[in-house]
Amino acid sequence: MQHDTDASLIGHEYEVEVGPVAHGGHCVARTESGRVLFVRHALPGERVRARITEGESTSRFLRADAVEILEASKDRVPAPCPFSGPGMCGGCDWQHAKPGAQRRLKGEVIAEQLQRLAGLTPEEAGWDGTVMPAEGDKLPAGEVPAWRTRVQYAIDAEGHAGLRKHRSHEVQVIDHCMIAAPGVSELGIEKREWPTIASIEAIAASGSADRQVILTPKPDARLPIVELDKPVSVMRVGENRRGEKQVHRVHGRPFVRERADERTYRVGEGGFWQVHPQAADTLIKAVMQGLMPRKNDMALDLYCGVGLFAGALGERITDKGAVLGIESSKRAVEDARHNLQDLDRVRIEQGKVEQVLPRTGIDSADIIVLDPPRAGAGKQTVRHLASLGARRIAYVACDPAALARDLAYFAEEGYRPVTLRAFDLFPMTHHVECVAILKPVVNEA
Repeated sequence: MQHDTDASLIGHEYEVEVGPVAHGGHCVARTESGRVLFVRHALPGERVRARITEGESTSRFLRADAVEILEASKDRVPAPCPFSGPGMCGGCDWQHAKPGAQRRLKGEVIAEQLQRLAGLTPEEAGWDGTVMPAEGDKLPAGEVPAWRTRVQYAIDAEGHAGLRKHRSHEVQVIDHCMIAAPGVSELGIEKREWPTIASIEAIAASGSADRQVILTPKPDARLPIVELDKPVSVMRVGENRRGEKQVHRVHGRPFVRERADERTYRVGEGGFWQVHPQAADTLIKAVMQGLMPRKNDMALDLYCGVGLFAGALGERITDKGAVLGIESSKRAVEDARHNLQDLDRVRIEQGKVEQVLPRTGIDSADIIVLDPPRAGAGKQTVRHLASLGARRIAYVACDPAALARDLAYFAEEGYRPVTLRAFDLFPMTHHVECVAILKPVVNEA
């Protein structure tokens, strides 16, 4: 029996003044009694009626949706997407904010995380405080860039395609995703029924005309014959005898081809590639400008994926230099070795960075780039990297909190950021990409 002390507050409503933006696509507000609410679909400075979506009377904080806007911010616009709003699709966080305001909110989150977790002001981090839009994304309020080249569709019990609701397994059925790239939308996945399928990942390469769908069938279900509106490769997710997920080719190529820095990259089985069409080139440019590679450099590319930065570095060093890439995914390593086979000074090792790097015996490096997963690199890896004495380190981060935590660890080891740049490579969502360039405090070269 549930005690009154931890009674659910879901459905309760509070009239609140909305405070600052927080990391995660919501704003902070407080009830009259001082309870902290994380409110989605609101903007700083607004007065809203907030309905609790998660939390009990004993919870440290409550999650809520702004279900009525009593006093609107000047940054508010009507959400262009009909599936955006309280209780609906959880894919976008800021449909209701002007594009410039979205970038400003992301900048405020980065600044808050840097201050709280690394003790750095924007100036101390070498950052001008701006979040740059990607090329072609500067659109008027009410227009949405169609940037998402990879979309993960969930399928409801009736076989209709949609997207997950926020923090939920429930499916919001849709007939079109506004942020999906044209190559994804043209497949027509939302127009068909998928009664035997649990989820579909759709990929439309931006560097070629390659399209791919990766189908995960429901347990013991047959795979349907897939007929979509455009030519497409089909892959199927299954399990091997050990219960591990495996991707099998049904028909077409088992990879898509992408382009960056005038090189072609093969990306197999839904492997990692930046989702925004401009992202790979934008990040290569920022990393190379920051690292300033020299011809004879010993370079490391950690969490290297299919070899994006290793390829760019390999093009810029000569036969006296070398590049080592480390990546944990076996398939990505196969792709990286294929992609960089013409660069004989580039070597790719498979395994976790924290396990492989010590085994290599490498005790020094000139330049390092790391693009860790959302959780960051962590103290142990940062300490090891700092011991290699690199003159410059480029840290590519998709999570400002993880970046700030790792910058604090780098500071303990004598490295500080000299420049930080932020890019809005995920418009309409709370996600943001950062590139920090670090140098040793003692060696200002």
